[in-house]
Amino acid sequence: MAGGGSLPYHSAERIPGPPQAKVNHQPPTPAGLPEATASESTASESTIGPPNRRIAVLAYDGLCTFEFGIAVEVFGLPRPEFGERWYEFLVCGVGAGPYRATGGITVAADAGLEALEGAGTIVIPGWRHPDEPPPAELLDALRRAHGRGARILSICSGVFVLAAAGLLSGLRATTHWRYTDRLQARHPDIRVEPGVLYIDNGTILTSAGSAAGLDLALHLVRRDYGPRIANQVAKRLVIPPHRDGGQSQFIERPLPDREGSHFGRLIAELRADLSAEHTVAEMARRAAMSERTFLRRFKEATGASPADWLTGERVGRARELLEGTSLPMEEIAASAGFANAAAMRHHFHRKLGVTPARYRAAFLGEAS
Repeated sequence: MAGGGSLPYHSAERIPGPPQAKVNHQPPTPAGLPEATASESTASESTIGPPNRRIAVLAYDGLCTFEFGIAVEVFGLPRPEFGERWYEFLVCGVGAGPYRATGGITVAADAGLEALEGAGTIVIPGWRHPDEPPPAELLDALRRAHGRGARILSICSGVFVLAAAGLLSGLRATTHWRYTDRLQARHPDIRVEPGVLYIDNGTILTSAGSAAGLDLALHLVRRDYGPRIANQVAKRLVIPPHRDGGQSQFIERPLPDREGSHFGRLIAELRADLSAEHTVAEMARRAAMSERTFLRRFKEATGASPADWLTGERVGRARELLEGTSLPMEEIAASAGFANAAAMRHHFHRKLGVTPARYRAAFLGEAS
C-alpha cells in the first residue's frame, strides 16, 4: 500500500421517555466558526466544513493497519459529490520510512512531522505498543499543534501517545477495554472511562478499540458537515450512521441459553411494540425473573438500563420514520413510543445533538 492519499481502498413505573445515557460530545466553539455552527453543527447542515480542512494521519513503523485504514476510508477518499470543501488528507511519517504495518503492508508517507504545523486535525491511529514511549519529536509536535488549536483524535492505543504528551491531563478519555486499567494506572490525572465508544472534549477526541474508531470518525464528519453528509459517508461504508459515544463497548458476559432465549424474545417483542407502556414489573414477568434479577441481567445483556435502552430504541424508530416518511411530528412521536412531540424532541436532541425537524430537513437535503 503506497503513498497515503492515493491509497486504493478507497419498578412498576411506566418508562415512556427515560433519562439518556451519558453524552460524550462536549465541544467548545471551534475557532473561526460562529457559535451556532459549533453547537448545532449537525442541525445546520452547513457544507462549509471545519475552518482548517487539512487532516493529517500519523504513520509509524509497526503501524496499526485497521486503525490507519479507518482514517483513510473516512477522511482520505475523494468525495467530489460534497464539493470542494471536503477534507484535505495527508499522511505524516514518524521517523524514517517506509513504515511497516500489520499484515505485511508497507506505507509511504506524504511528509514528515513538520507537516503537522499546517493541519487542522491530526489522527493517531493506534500505537505500536502501549509500553513503548513515543519519540520526543512526535510529542513536541503534538503539543505545538494543540497549542495553536488543532484537533487531535486518537483511536484505540493511540491514546497512550496523547497521554505521554500531557494532553489528556484532567480530561475524560477512553481506549480499548483491554488497555483502560493500564492507562488509568499510568496516568491517574486522566479520567478514564472504560465502557464508552468515544469521548469528544472539543479539540481532544479519543475512541475505544478498533471499530469504535469508525464511530468517532463519523461523529467528527457529523460535527463538521452535518447529519446528511455523515449519513452518506456511513452508507458508503455500509455501517450504521450513528452510534452514541456513551454506548457500551461490550456486553459483560453472555447469558446462559435459557436466559438468553427469554431476553431475545422479550427484546424482539419490545421493539415490535415501542408505542406501548412497558414497566419493569411487566418486563421482569415476561422474562420469568424477579425485578432485581431482571434489572441486573438486562444491564449485562444490553449494556444499558431498561429505561435507557427503551429511549435509545425509540429515538432510533423516530429516526427511521423521519427519514422514510412524511408523517407529522406528533404521529412519529406516538409511533415511536414518546408521550408527545415535545418529549421526542427533548430525547432526540439529547441523544443526537439535533432536533427532529432539523434532522429530517438535513437528511432530505432541504436545510437552508
